[in-house]
Amino acid sequence: MMSAGSTSPEELQALYRELILDHARSPRNFGKLKDATHQAEGINPLCGDKLKLYIDINDDRISGVQFEGSGCAISVASASLLTETVVGMTTAEAIQQFTVVVDTLTGNASSADLGKLTALLGVREFPSRVKCATLAWHALSAAINEAQQPATTE
Repeated sequence: MMSAGSTSPEELQALYRELILDHARSPRNFGKLKDATHQAEGINPLCGDKLKLYIDINDDRISGVQFEGSGCAISVASASLLTETVVGMTTAEAIQQFTVVVDTLTGNASSADLGKLTALLGVREFPSRVKCATLAWHALSAAINEAQQPATTE
């Protein structure tokens, strides 16, 4: 077994691809959150991705997140990863995470330490796919901020 320090860039790309495929095939926290306090729709008109994000916020802390919808593998995987990432965060921490993820994926910031969200960095090479990866994150921001309109990538 190789240590993380001796993993080649090609091996890391393969691991990240596998993580994306795993989350796309078996999305975590998929379904409607029964007692959600906040929710938002997200629409990517370019790709046709649609999702609804449900969040339960108690004492300014995210205690649950689930999503429903349909979309490409990147969109579904990103939403799945989001649900695992933000549970336990305060709303301010979640908005900060939204900013870091979106800025990093759109190339407006250098690569931050994204943990397993690093798997999404491959989309930067395909500008139209960045919108797929950021859709759930825009929905997160819309839900926390109680936006009345669906979040969109346009």
